[in-house]
Amino acid sequence: MADQLSPDEKLDLITRNLQEVLGEEKLKQVLQERELKVYWGTATTGKPHVAYFVPMSKIADFLKAGCEVTILFADLHAYLDNMKAPWELLELRVKYYEQVIKAMLESIGVPLDKLKFVKGTDYQLSREYTLDVYRLSSMVTEHDAKKAGAEVVKQVEHPLLSGLLYPGLQALDEEYLKVDAQFGGVDQRKIFTLAEKYLPSLGYAKRAHLMNPMVPGLTGAKMSSSEEESKIDLLDSKEDVKKKLKKAFCEPGNIENNGVLSFVKYVLFPLRGEFCIKRDPKWGGDKIYTVFEEVEKDFAEEAVHPGDLKASVEAALNQLLEPIRKKFESPELRKLSNSAYPSASKTKAVKGAKAGGGGGGGEDNELVPSRLDIRVGKVISVEKHPDADSLYLEKIDVGEPEPRTVVSGLVAYISQEDLQDRMVLVLCNLKPQKMRGIESQAMLLCASIEGDPRRVEPLDPPEGSSPGEQVFVEGYETGKPDDKLNPKKKVWEKLQVDLKVSDECVAQWKDRHLMTKLGQITCKTLKGGNIS
Repeated sequence: MADQLSPDEKLDLITRNLQEVLGEEKLKQVLQERELKVYWGTATTGKPHVAYFVPMSKIADFLKAGCEVTILFADLHAYLDNMKAPWELLELRVKYYEQVIKAMLESIGVPLDKLKFVKGTDYQLSREYTLDVYRLSSMVTEHDAKKAGAEVVKQVEHPLLSGLLYPGLQALDEEYLKVDAQFGGVDQRKIFTLAEKYLPSLGYAKRAHLMNPMVPGLTGAKMSSSEEESKIDLLDSKEDVKKKLKKAFCEPGNIENNGVLSFVKYVLFPLRGEFCIKRDPKWGGDKIYTVFEEVEKDFAEEAVHPGDLKASVEAALNQLLEPIRKKFESPELRKLSNSAYPSASKTKAVKGAKAGGGGGGGEDNELVPSRLDIRVGKVISVEKHPDADSLYLEKIDVGEPEPRTVVSGLVAYISQEDLQDRMVLVLCNLKPQKMRGIESQAMLLCASIEGDPRRVEPLDPPEGSSPGEQVFVEGYETGKPDDKLNPKKKVWEKLQVDLKVSDECVAQWKDRHLMTKLGQITCKTLKGGNIS
């Protein structure tokens, strides 16, 4: 097909559905002379999810346009990004990524013989590359490195040097992979502009950059490997797909931050050229769309119901996922998946054994904040405790079918009106206990000033948060909370000692921010306060 396309037609295919292109004139010039060489890299950290179909569909476009495409499994980058991929798991995760991405490409009909797969450490440890890293580090300031990685590398208050090196290495990859252009998400724009600025300083050519928009996840924010509810895993069962799509953010008529609609736009239309809304004949029957804008218009005007949209996307998505599921039914790939991504309890047990635990108590001995089940909650009702003036009784929605009863003495100096309908933070895996005859089923987390009981403030999740959203500590995103914290082990008490409010009113554990997928947990005024 590519042989029959003109340079302009190839450029249209290469750039369609992109949010931004830097260096378009360079692309046009190369296409007049030969086929374009493009690379797409992915750091082998968390498990790839269905949002990866967005870059895969663009890779299909590149191949249709005759491009020479290289896929880089960036294992060294994965380690440098605040060690999100432990060194001992890197090789296994590279193998998993290679197998699952090949399965994705096969499921959308992309011929693998036209692709080149490269592992970062195959060339990034060479003498020449290492010397270029040093050369680049003598030119790039800390400010520029931090700014370039701001939306890609995990941000912490005191960044490791490894995270500052990350953007420069990604820039050098363009030269060492001998490409004309790098493809990635628009969140990598600052890394791309750093490459354009500094590669010529090393005597290397400036490359073009192709940027995909960031596609919303199912909860409305960016789809993330560390946020279970925001993503559909490539190996999720049909039942899991149905359950997660059912919870997906998809308000009637709302086309903003709608991950379900975005999947139709950026995956299904590029791959199939059409989309079928399946619905009962009494509501008009099935309707086939050949232009995405018509789907969007009908949804905005509520001519398409969210339930019908979700059901139609579910059917299309399961068609894409079925070949991947079948491939990973083999014993070898099941073993690879379990080894590359061991469960949190297995990881903790191994760490406990390495630390000399020996008695099988690794999980209990590993004192990490991911063991706490902290969620965003919404206060449904507030009333005085019938038997105690200093206790409030609240019903709080924490994303479960029924709200939890929470009895708290800390909020005695907060008005009931200030609590009503407020978004708060709730610790959900403490053992329930009776508080003056009423069972408290969770703990409301507040900031307070030691020695001044009147100064108490509930912690505030980011604006736009929803009940049930998980709260995590930076660097501990992937751990699984205990079902119930063992009160004899004093897990909460030991972890709570290091929960503080910073001078910027940000909630922290050992100087690492408490976060949801939407941002930081804060309080209004209590700088330096305790959290309990």
